[in-house]
Amino acid sequence: MTIDADDLLTEMTESSRGTLVERMGIELVEVTPERVVARMPVAGNTQPYGLLHGGASAVLAETIGSICAALHAGPDRVAVGVDLNATHHRAVRDGWVVGVATPLVAGRSAASLEIVVSTEDGRRVCTSRLTCMLRDRVPGS
Repeated sequence: MTIDADDLLTEMTESSRGTLVERMGIELVEVTPERVVARMPVAGNTQPYGLLHGGASAVLAETIGSICAALHAGPDRVAVGVDLNATHHRAVRDGWVVGVATPLVAGRSAASLEIVVSTEDGRRVCTSRLTCMLRDRVPGS
């Protein structure tokens, strides 16, 4: 049985309620095993200097990278992040940033993803790489 892309987007959005994803204001835009896109407001996610916090970019990257890896893993498996790196390219003071996660390598036991965070007009803010271990879901979880 295949899940419709709109149904998958709705399911992922609903499962994010009450989590850090919701607290950061992250909105999922596109959700497929090949590409996950989300946006996040700069407002509320800044450091004391008024710039987008690098940790906020990392949260966005790990969120959408993990979703992409989990979709690759399949419904009876989970993706667990084991390594995240982020290179910050430019400061952002307002508006929204958009993250796009795509698999670099997706195997049976691990997946590595590239996540690019950009301004709404396409200027690169952060480049991240996330590696996830793919494991069988523990019964009852």
